[in-house]
Amino acid sequence: MTDHPTVRGLPRLDRTQVIGVLNVTPDSFSDGGRWFDPDAAVAHGLDLLAQGADLVDVGGESTRPGADRPDVAEELRRVLPVVRRLTEGGAVVSVDTMRAEVAAAAVEAGARLVNDVSGGLAEDEMLRTVAGLGVPYVCMHWRGHSDVMQDRTRYADVVTDVVAELRERLERALAAGIAADQLVVDAGFGFAKTGEHNWELLRRLGELDVLGVPQLVGVSRKRFLGTLLAGPDGADRPPAGRDDATTALTTVLAARGVWGVRVHAVRASRDAIAVAERLRARTPG
Repeated sequence: MTDHPTVRGLPRLDRTQVIGVLNVTPDSFSDGGRWFDPDAAVAHGLDLLAQGADLVDVGGESTRPGADRPDVAEELRRVLPVVRRLTEGGAVVSVDTMRAEVAAAAVEAGARLVNDVSGGLAEDEMLRTVAGLGVPYVCMHWRGHSDVMQDRTRYADVVTDVVAELRERLERALAAGIAADQLVVDAGFGFAKTGEHNWELLRRLGELDVLGVPQLVGVSRKRFLGTLLAGPDGADRPPAGRDDATTALTTVLAARGVWGVRVHAVRASRDAIAVAERLRARTPG
């Protein structure tokens, strides 16, 4: 089948793309800073590539609830050497940043996509900068930085409101000069969302198709999965124990043809996508 959405400037694949997560931070919720050292980060990024990642998403700022923001100089110090070395190693790299200066420097270092969890709201210059760079842009639903986002979880209807807010942000991106065929949306699972909001978005993900652009889904190791998998004592399962549930969601998402999934366990998601694609395939006769 060849009905998968494509994004100009990135490899064209007839399946769901796998974006491997690479947190170059000391305080990520999922890996606790295991890849903060540049050499360790590059080695892990190359391992994600070897596992089958189509893109490696390098981020220098933790967005877990309550996280402190690094200043721009520190974010650049964390990100740029890793982006440059992974690009030299053959990876297609995206940069996960809310800062225009970091986005521009990372693209100069070899990044081919800007993944902005703020959807252009954190910095006024971001959308104009990305338009000038001419690279694809992931526009995520967001309502505030990590220190306030979980105070902003009130919706009349979470899916309807997310669609409306994303539509406005896409309009701003287009007005800034970002090409329509280089836009991707992300519903922002876990960002200003309760666990039930996340499940409702997943149940009704098809309603985001009205926006007319490909979707990236980032649910890997998120807390709502830990809550689903809580132990007998009621404690959430820790992040590293949520990969099987993440892979189950990858199977569902690939079966409905989403453009991409952003995950920590790349090989398992590639396997899940292979299964989903085989089931989607039409056998002659």
